[in-house]
Amino acid sequence: MASAALVLFSAGQDSATCLAWALDRFDRVETIGFDYGQRHAIELTQRPILRNTIAGLSPAWAERLSGDIVVDLKGYGALAESALTSDRAIEMAESGLPSTFVPGRNLVFLTVAGAQAYRRGIDVLVGGMCETDYSGYPDCRQETLDAQLRALALGLARPMRLETPLMHLNKAQTWSLADALGGPALTNAIIEHSHTCYEGDRTNRHDWGYGCGVCPACDLREKGFKTWENSAA
Repeated sequence: MASAALVLFSAGQDSATCLAWALDRFDRVETIGFDYGQRHAIELTQRPILRNTIAGLSPAWAERLSGDIVVDLKGYGALAESALTSDRAIEMAESGLPSTFVPGRNLVFLTVAGAQAYRRGIDVLVGGMCETDYSGYPDCRQETLDAQLRALALGLARPMRLETPLMHLNKAQTWSLADALGGPALTNAIIEHSHTCYEGDRTNRHDWGYGCGVCPACDLREKGFKTWENSAA
């Protein structure tokens, strides 16, 4: 039986790397995205551009890449209001978490992706969750994801596997993985077409891609890129 995977694809650097990783390993790869009212909704515009660009880097990848769906979760986004879904300052909250924390976001995403995977006959999900270079979100932790996968398996009465190839990588290592998977063509595609900036800024072009250069997502991406670039020099 041909292997298949469903990639949680936002068009950010991490999910772009995960898409290439999946295309390198599975016979059929589908993607799913989420419109949850994010202030950086420009990532939804970048999804088809980046997806098609990555597929075009290899005839095998183009053949393996299959369906895509974007799910409307704006009701959830309004309920789980944060600095990512409303015009609020990006700062540390009293809880000790960044104000960009969207409560339960990965739990919701995995539940919806699990339903889509079930419908499509897929039992492997691929996500860019990481607990190394990240913003401290508790739903990115391996322990949280393991618990959610167990709940999904019970609720669907079918095993569901989650692959997180970036879980223990820092951002420099994520750039290195992308380079190993697709060389300069893939890293350049990520620089030009992916979107990570929380502010949704695509007017400022940096060596590492587009963004405001100030928000936590830009800061992580820039530092990782410079570390990778220096190590590869």
